[in-house]
Amino acid sequence: MIPPPAPRDRARSPVTWLARALAGAAWSGRADPAHPRSRRLAPRVPGFLGLLPFRTIDLILLADLVLAFVLYSAVQSMLQTDTTRLPAPLGWGEIQFAAACSALPLALRDRWPLGAWRLAAVLVPAGILTRLQTLETPYSADTVIMYLLVLYAVAVRCERHVTIGAWLVSAAGAWWLEVQIDQSGVTAIGVGLMTAAVLLGYNVRARRTAVRLLAEEERRSEQALAGQAVLEERARIARELHDIVAHHMSVIAIQAEAVPLKARGQARLLEEGLAEIRTLSLTAMTEMRRVLGVLRDADGARDTAPQPGLGHLDELAATARSAGLAVTLKLGGDLTGLPAAVSLSAYRIAQESLSNAMRHAPGSAVSVRITRTADELHLHVADDGGRRSPAEPGIGEASRHAGHGLLGMRERVSMLGGRLWAGPAGDGFAVTAVLPLPEDP
Repeated sequence: MIPPPAPRDRARSPVTWLARALAGAAWSGRADPAHPRSRRLAPRVPGFLGLLPFRTIDLILLADLVLAFVLYSAVQSMLQTDTTRLPAPLGWGEIQFAAACSALPLALRDRWPLGAWRLAAVLVPAGILTRLQTLETPYSADTVIMYLLVLYAVAVRCERHVTIGAWLVSAAGAWWLEVQIDQSGVTAIGVGLMTAAVLLGYNVRARRTAVRLLAEEERRSEQALAGQAVLEERARIARELHDIVAHHMSVIAIQAEAVPLKARGQARLLEEGLAEIRTLSLTAMTEMRRVLGVLRDADGARDTAPQPGLGHLDELAATARSAGLAVTLKLGGDLTGLPAAVSLSAYRIAQESLSNAMRHAPGSAVSVRITRTADELHLHVADDGGRRSPAEPGIGEASRHAGHGLLGMRERVSMLGGRLWAGPAGDGFAVTAVLPLPEDP
């Protein structure tokens, strides 16, 4: 069903709107770009034809060119066969012109649909006048096929007022043809066929427009959800680091008050107390730089519950094992004394990786390897794919790439100035994170 006219169209008088439609069809209208071809309609050129100037074969354009050649040859053959039976046989030039009238617009309709229709609107009457004195029925199947296909292309690629203008001109042409050949019914049949072609093309255009708008809306929704996920993750990180920063500042305040009382004029005790305050201050400043710019909740809410670290890995692995995963922990280097932010982030990355394995690779064997070097903490979590169905390869990996958990990992690693890799590994999925360790103050 054709939707009601837009508000701006209803605001115009019928005469003004009709003049705009006819002008758009005749000269001012423009066609939209061609709809992107699917791979089935635009296959790649085979390798042995690599020297061709194009990389894909447009099957729609190829079909138009082939049909145009067939119509050209058919009209040529029809007008040249048994010319003795014709009241006034056509010359060679007239035969070529009549054949071109049925073929040329069809060859141009994919690249220039509106131009092809305008050309057909001129060539069809000219071709009919050429045949009028030689054939009892100057209109034939080749003319009907060509004109309907060109009119359909206009309806698919042009705005509604241009399409209606082209339909009105075509209906007037059908009436003119009926008057010229003095045969009743030509206008009714012609208008019926052209109306069907226009409605079909308009519905295809409306469907493509709806699909495009829906895709754009989904893309905007995905971007909004991704942005919201980043904001939520930043707020969660800020809440988790609240205790870390607050702890350092509380200790500094207590030390600043207690050191003078403890020293009581003893220079050595005073220096030791001030050195300890300096160390705590530098550590707190480092933590505050990491959380600088991280957004908090709009209402300022804070979750002050103690946060886990790498010391809780055994509990995390036990929880994953109870869910059916075969978790193997491999720890290298001294993991004690890590900065709280690094330990917390490494724990959360391992936790999210195990959660992803539970969701996307149930029953899989998961290896968690954490190694500390002089200036970095390396974390690697990999699963073997588990009981994923062989009929649906890659679904787990695609959903892991699209999930919010990976966004949270990247936010954590980026906040610490580290690096993160995540993607398919063999039959499963792997996450590798490298977190830099701050130098001792």
